[in-house]
Amino acid sequence: MINVVKDFEVAKYVTHAGKFHADEVFGTILLEKVFGNIDIIRLPEVDAFNLDGKLVFDIGGDKFDHHQIGGNGERSNGIKYAAFGLLWKEFGMEILKKMNAENIEECFNMFDKNFVQFVDAGDNGQIPFENIDIKLETVSDVIEGYNPNWDEDVDSDIKFKEATDIARMIFDNKISSVIAKCKAKEFVEEAIENSENGILVLKQFMPYQEFVLESSNPKAKDILYAVFKSNRNGYNVRAIPSKLGCFENRKKLPSRWCGLRNEALQKVTGVETATFCHNAGFICVAETMEDALKLANLAVENEE
Repeated sequence: MINVVKDFEVAKYVTHAGKFHADEVFGTILLEKVFGNIDIIRLPEVDAFNLDGKLVFDIGGDKFDHHQIGGNGERSNGIKYAAFGLLWKEFGMEILKKMNAENIEECFNMFDKNFVQFVDAGDNGQIPFENIDIKLETVSDVIEGYNPNWDEDVDSDIKFKEATDIARMIFDNKISSVIAKCKAKEFVEEAIENSENGILVLKQFMPYQEFVLESSNPKAKDILYAVFKSNRNGYNVRAIPSKLGCFENRKKLPSRWCGLRNEALQKVTGVETATFCHNAGFICVAETMEDALKLANLAVENEE
């Protein structure tokens, strides 16, 4: 439980007052996961206070702050640490142990890479935005959107507490997803080793793209398509992206398939149970695994 208090003597945790941001909101959730009940106070400045026995973050220029001259370190990829990242670096392993995560070091690094770094990068102004005329909303923007509006008279601490309620759900979902993803790695690596003709076959759907793109197995670089049971109907053939999060693929499905369904797709492919090919050419579907593999092999051999 998180209690935002006004009494400095009661508080065991301290962060800054005024406009709140995603890094200290998620940092507060992280501390809740480690220590349980959190009595936190938000102060404009901390220089005049005796902070002994209190954990201070995102203010004060100490271990868990990043606003001092030169910041407070950065990762090997250049992403600077903000409060969330500094707290994760200190306490992340402990949280994962409490959650009985397997492959703790892998989960630790993946959660940092897949979530914490984006929050840190946003807080440090390191996210590049395209020159487009729409506002791109990130998870950090959603959290910051809980700050009081300019025309409402409401205690900022109340809104901070509301923001932590939303952040907790996001944090819990994301860390559970990462733990589950790490469990899939050994199965994907086995499938990479067993891949043939540039086709990865999975016995069931599981996260695979990140592992294929980052695998040290030389066979991974030659994989063009993944085949797996759909969580809707049938079996999917999914093109491997050029890089994580990219809409370009190592090899797009044949253009003459794109946008076709059922009889039309069956006629052009010769595959009896083919049912759908996306008009962007990154996924197609057949009713059976055998036919999905036929589609994948046809796509590999296609030379358009």
